[in-house]
Amino acid sequence: MTDALVIDKRGLRRSFEKAAAGYDAAAVLQHEVCRRMVSRLDYIKYEPQVVLDAGCGTGNALAGLRARYPRAIYYALDIALAMLQRARAQPPGWRGWFAPRVHALCADIEQLPLKNAGVGLVWSNLALQWVQDPQRAFAEFRRVLAPNGLLMFSTFGPDTLKELRAAYEGTDSYPHVHSFIDMHDLGDMLVRSGFADPVMDAEYLTLTYADVVSLMRDLKAIGAHNMAVGRRRGMTARTVLRAVEAGYERWRSDERLPATFEVIYGHAWVPAVSPRAPDEQVVQWHKR
Repeated sequence: MTDALVIDKRGLRRSFEKAAAGYDAAAVLQHEVCRRMVSRLDYIKYEPQVVLDAGCGTGNALAGLRARYPRAIYYALDIALAMLQRARAQPPGWRGWFAPRVHALCADIEQLPLKNAGVGLVWSNLALQWVQDPQRAFAEFRRVLAPNGLLMFSTFGPDTLKELRAAYEGTDSYPHVHSFIDMHDLGDMLVRSGFADPVMDAEYLTLTYADVVSLMRDLKAIGAHNMAVGRRRGMTARTVLRAVEAGYERWRSDERLPATFEVIYGHAWVPAVSPRAPDEQVVQWHKR
């Protein structure tokens, strides 16, 4: 694995710790994707007794999940302690979200501190793009899910921030934009992890900005820095930033600059019995 793909976990944790206080004000896209994920539960007839929100951030999914599954026990897990503290401070506060039936866990998705087969639903909204090894994360989800359990997640695909990535091309030798994994590769990982009948689909959402600096400021506000080990450390040279600003202008339309986000959605089930052989698995693809 190249340095452009290896995640600096310590840097990632620090980034989200710093972003926690202002995260909700800047995370417009993250909140919208969360709402869309919650609405998808309308089509799934299932009543989990234990729910894991893997990468819960400031807890934006808990209200929607608890409205659907009010009797469930919840584990809200995030790698950044400040995110969990922010969730606790949100209305209705610690005695609301983090009541006796909601437990906070500061931990890594790739090393879940939960027993085998003890969870009915693993929910993960826009967190998998930050793991070191998605295959390992899926294996952990599979381990903690009970038979007939459900995994439901969203993440970003390779076309995410494609304009910013193109604007950086040729400016220097460092990776400046996070690398994202293709939807089909994620589906294959689900199959290899032992999930049954994975369903994947994707959609494109576009945010617009007055200038590149505003886009970068928003990414910083939600902690979404480039966390590749091989990234440039310290301040980016002004000449590079000027080149990026000039390069990004080719996409300007109606006095605004677009920022594309490829949002991938997936869900899969844990078989009630041992999974079928890999050549008997079926992955359904729906591209919108």
